[in-house]
Amino acid sequence: MTNPPDRPARERLTARVLLLDPADRILLMKGRLPSDPAAPGAWFTVGGGVEPGETVLQAAAREIIEETGLTDTLLGPVVWLGEQTLRDREQRPVRFLEHYVLARSAGGELSRSGWQALEHEFVDDMRWWTRDDLAACPDPVFPRGLADRLIDLIAGRIPPAPLILT
Repeated sequence: MTNPPDRPARERLTARVLLLDPADRILLMKGRLPSDPAAPGAWFTVGGGVEPGETVLQAAAREIIEETGLTDTLLGPVVWLGEQTLRDREQRPVRFLEHYVLARSAGGELSRSGWQALEHEFVDDMRWWTRDDLAACPDPVFPRGLADRLIDLIAGRIPPAPLILT
């Protein structure tokens, strides 16, 4: 018996947040995919799906509060666009349409009180990273090349239109 061909991937619009503190550290979460909960995990930006009726910036603001507890965030523009296809728990393909929003916060104590069950189950850590520490990180980091991509943003060189991540 052969496996049926994959159904077309459903699409999920996402707001990913490049959240920087006053020391230019970026906040990242470490987690595993629901499709492979035994995997060692990877570091990724704060953020998640855009809900019906929300803009990408509204979703970014909501996700920051839910995932970090930080309420003093100043949102900047969408600086990067990316996409990737991953599999959900049922091994169905999901095409993530990622919008990376630059944001600033005073930093401070992080809270997991707004986390949903999925985050509690699959997110293992959350911490602030210097660009140098991130560049030396042996774990997978998403988006790929994040440490190098941050150089221009930290220096205040914001692209006039979102850059397409490859």
